[in-house]
Amino acid sequence: MSTKKITKKALNDKAANLGLKGAAKLRKTDLIHAIQIAEGNNDCFARIENCDVTPCLYRAECQA
Repeated sequence: MSTKKITKKALNDKAANLGLKGAAKLRKTDLIHAIQIAEGNNDCFARIENCDVTPCLYRAECQA
């Protein structure tokens, strides 16, 4: 589990690796949601209070 916030550049790189188009134009939250969906996960970032999903790359930022 990561405790560092993820950068927009890292998200854009991840999106590119997943083949997502137009990722650079998305807001950070929307980009994370798109990545979560592309990876086959729920797009839950910043939508669940007291989330206990682990491991999660976005947890440090989501629960901040």
